[in-house]
Amino acid sequence: MNVRRSAAVLAAVAVIGAAAPAAADTTPSPSPALPSALYGDGDPQYDGVWRQSLALLALHTVGVEPAKAAVDWLTGQQCADGSFAPYRADTAGACDAKTMVDTNQTAAAVQALAALGGHDDVTKKALDWLKSAQNGDGGWGYTAGGASDTNSTSVVIGALAAAGEKPAEVKKDGKSPYDALLELALPCEGDGAGAFAFQPDKKGELVANADATAAGVLGSLGAGLVVEPGKGGAAKDAACEQADTPEQAAANGAAHLTDALAEDGHLTSALAGAEDQPDYGNTADAVVALAAQGAGEQAEKSLAWLEKNAADWAAQSGPAAYAQLVFAAHATGADPRDFGGTDLVERLSATGPAAPEKTAGAKSDDEDEKKEESDSGFGVWWFVGVCLVAGIGIGFLISGRTKRQQP
Repeated sequence: MNVRRSAAVLAAVAVIGAAAPAAADTTPSPSPALPSALYGDGDPQYDGVWRQSLALLALHTVGVEPAKAAVDWLTGQQCADGSFAPYRADTAGACDAKTMVDTNQTAAAVQALAALGGHDDVTKKALDWLKSAQNGDGGWGYTAGGASDTNSTSVVIGALAAAGEKPAEVKKDGKSPYDALLELALPCEGDGAGAFAFQPDKKGELVANADATAAGVLGSLGAGLVVEPGKGGAAKDAACEQADTPEQAAANGAAHLTDALAEDGHLTSALAGAEDQPDYGNTADAVVALAAQGAGEQAEKSLAWLEKNAADWAAQSGPAAYAQLVFAAHATGADPRDFGGTDLVERLSATGPAAPEKTAGAKSDDEDEKKEESDSGFGVWWFVGVCLVAGIGIGFLISGRTKRQQP
């Protein structure tokens, strides 16, 4: 479950100065201004709704009331049929066949708006659309009609649960989303034992994928992006067992993640021709998944690694990254306002349209604190996820829920 900067959103773009004569005008056209209510200042084409949803959900999780304009921007992105696209610059026009709506943006928006409350009309329409896009195997693909994948199915399960529905009862052709996840879980023999695949490969084989495994654990447990500390299931024996139930599939997936994290405390990713690099986003997702399963010891070790190493990544990557770290800290009972010396809540708030108001019980900050100037760029893990999905013909990220292959 593919998706980063530490500062204020651009409200407008500088206007080009004096124009050259028309016959020889080589002045580049100004870039379009981003909405002032949008979190982050990177191009929102692939992850606008995703990063907005994660930002709003993370702030709500730590007791901060997001700016109303930011919430209104998110609700205003919805199409008439209930779906969400990553970004619609002009919401005055109706969505049409060219509007690239998808299940991930839609499910993330549901999770955020359900948590905030007061948006039942929006979430109901979104859920109705998601149900209409369910595949015959019980799962969801990134786009309606696309082959089911673990990440998309899991983020939709989180949306159903957040809205008070029972995912096991949402069926298509007699299959629930849990049936789809069980089909995507690797057996206990061979490479990647107990992990989840993103999708079967071209040969129909399942190949372990760390990002999909973190998402699959959460989905199999019926959990969403936010896991309450101390609410994880009881940790089970690390030995992999045949997954006849979603709970056993979650246990197997958590055991696989524990093994993958044991040596360095983090997951890795590799680009073609490059050495393996730490995968901060997937590590944060793995922490949440392990906490949900009850594997607190490894979750806390990996969180400690993130506290020491993830600050620069989040500053460069922006709101979705800060939100992922907030979710990881929250799931393990850590303080996101003191995350290795970084106040994640302050940094996340600084990427938004205005300093949000604090809800009752939230820790106070310096009300006169100014927003920082933001680094450019958007959620890397979500962008990579979108590119991978597009590459196989589906057409996101991101979690952000990113579809990286684990060696």
